[in-house]
Amino acid sequence: MPLYEYAVVNPDGSHGETIEVLQRLGDPPLKKHPESGLPVERLISAASVPRPPAERIKGDISNKSLERQGFTKYQKTTTGTYEKILGDGPDLIRKDDHV
Repeated sequence: MPLYEYAVVNPDGSHGETIEVLQRLGDPPLKKHPESGLPVERLISAASVPRPPAERIKGDISNKSLERQGFTKYQKTTTGTYEKILGDGPDLIRKDDHV
């Protein structure tokens, strides 16, 4: 069953609160909020389609694999800074550093 997104329609025609409702494909769209009774409009949103297992990301997140794929990895120290473990980028990141 698909998950549909609805928005409450305010008196001025703008959208208010949004809700998600699990409905069957053949069910008609809701016209009113199931709890408040306020008018709602179904929104168009991107479909969520699961990928076949062959297309899913493999679980190799080793440092060697991350670096080979161009990632930078940081590790938090006891002083609250982050030190670079691998990859490009600054050697150290501090909370008080502003970009």
